[in-house]
Amino acid sequence: MELIYLNTIWVVLAAAMVLLMEGGFSLLEAGFVRTKNAVNVTMKIFVDLTIGALTFWVIGFGLMFGKDAFGIIGTSLIGTPEKIALPFELPSTAFVLFQMGFAVACISIISGAVAERMNFKAYIITAVLICIIIYPLSGHWIWNSDGWLAKLGMKDFAGSAVIHAVGGFAALAMAKILGPRKGRFNSDGSVNVFAPSNIPLASAGAFILWFGWFAFNAGSTLDASNGSLGSIAINTMLAGASGGATALILTMKKFGKADPSMTINGILAGLVAITAGCAFVSQWSAILIGISSGFIVIYATLFVDFIRVDDPVGAVAVHGFNGLFGTIAVGLFDTSQGLFTTGDISLLKIQLLGAVVVIVWGIIGGAFMAKVCEMTVGLRAKERDEDEGLDMAYHGIPAYNELERFTDLPTSFYNFEETTGISIAPIKKEKASSI
Repeated sequence: MELIYLNTIWVVLAAAMVLLMEGGFSLLEAGFVRTKNAVNVTMKIFVDLTIGALTFWVIGFGLMFGKDAFGIIGTSLIGTPEKIALPFELPSTAFVLFQMGFAVACISIISGAVAERMNFKAYIITAVLICIIIYPLSGHWIWNSDGWLAKLGMKDFAGSAVIHAVGGFAALAMAKILGPRKGRFNSDGSVNVFAPSNIPLASAGAFILWFGWFAFNAGSTLDASNGSLGSIAINTMLAGASGGATALILTMKKFGKADPSMTINGILAGLVAITAGCAFVSQWSAILIGISSGFIVIYATLFVDFIRVDDPVGAVAVHGFNGLFGTIAVGLFDTSQGLFTTGDISLLKIQLLGAVVVIVWGIIGGAFMAKVCEMTVGLRAKERDEDEGLDMAYHGIPAYNELERFTDLPTSFYNFEETTGISIAPIKKEKASSI
């Protein structure tokens, strides 16, 4: 009985850390997009944490972890998460809370890739569809013990495939169908760079995500007494650090500058890639996985631009391609079944199959969601709203109201114009709000 109490405390704390990662997503995306869209990306994260979380509780969890039907879908329906029996010493309510954090993370991956031009109502529909069908179905195949990929022996400890690859490739499909931001690509195929609005803000988001990732991975033990907690945590740290270091050094060599956005995404790529194998690989393998992910994220970013998909935050390269790589890496580096560690190819074959399945499912799911949005509320924001910025168009408030200090000054202060020759009278409150 004492163990169940200890496990409950551990998993609830881990769930809180995973849910705190949504704050990291919010800051990261707000820093990477242009100023006029920072509130909009933040509001989309609130959609994840509210509508997405509720939808997953009502329907998604039961379809993912409920009683199996044909290895494809759970059959526990609306409002029954607390009735699902677990095969370990942990209340089902704590497990539901922890899984809720994973579900909303999957939605947030898409948020960044479609930033600055998606209809806000369409994003709400996307969050609902992710949580009631796209994420639960593939999650059932891999994480439900009766799922067809689970029965084949696929390994994905904390979700490189279930969360990141599915979310990343759904984001790829949706961003492709949605189309690029105005002016992003030229007719000759060249790319115009839209500079991030606030790198320190994005960095703060990355730090929060990295912090939460220790719970994302180690919390997936669901067992406070598990002897592998330390190795899972250090593998997480080593992969993130080596991914970031590789991206930093590579950008210095390739572009002549240590690029902060690519360093951030290199760290996140390493964390994504180690998520599947954090409990199955050695520390040296974690470093190799991280180094590889640092290369992958840079060249995947260039590839995404090459196929003219506009991804403002690099979500497809970070989560999609490195979720794919992390899934395959288990088959290479697993200490008991890996090709490089034991010479056994059987696990690698299963991991490759699982990787292909989640790529196809993610792309199909993304295209399906885009189509539903197009047929209902419309997928893309109006051109006028994009030009003005989605902050004002959808939320009526700018992220940074710096010029307000001039518009609300007492009349006597306007002597500033007479003494300096600098005119501030034309500054209107409406103009300040459009920045």
